[in-house]
Amino acid sequence: MGVGDLMPAPDLPWRIVHRRAGLGSLGRPRFTVIADWAGGKIAREAKALAPSAWAWASVGEAPRRRLHREILARAVRCPDPFVRIRGRWILRRLAPDCSRIELESLAAGQDQRRLLQAMGAETANIHLGSAKARRLQRHLGGLPGSWLQDAASEMADVVRADWKRFRAAAPGMIRA
Repeated sequence: MGVGDLMPAPDLPWRIVHRRAGLGSLGRPRFTVIADWAGGKIAREAKALAPSAWAWASVGEAPRRRLHREILARAVRCPDPFVRIRGRWILRRLAPDCSRIELESLAAGQDQRRLLQAMGAETANIHLGSAKARRLQRHLGGLPGSWLQDAASEMADVVRADWKRFRAAAPGMIRA
């Protein structure tokens, strides 16, 4: 199965186009196809899967095999019928009403908080489908109310320090 198999009609002619997208896929191959169908344009994307952050954080404790398909199948939410995992690729539908939201475009405060809560809920839905969900819920219930903000601040500090080390090790390669 390829990107063409996600099209609404068999043998629909499509073409590959370049699409600039967010930083979440930085450095990973991404292919987008466009087709004309029923009087409008439709688009599908194939993107290389990223390794789990657990592999990075756990240094050797994470499973070697990719678990994306199993994680999506167990998620506690309505599945997206246009998402498929094929080998090391994720295939998905692109649509004007399913686009990236720029945090800067939202009103400060409430809108940003609602977006972050929705993102957190989706992350929780994915994890609630795991075999250890109850243990995870108990663990999270025992944490102080500020644990996520504290962890995010700590992670931001780690990323900034890592970026500084990288820039120092690779002078001239990075345009700031």
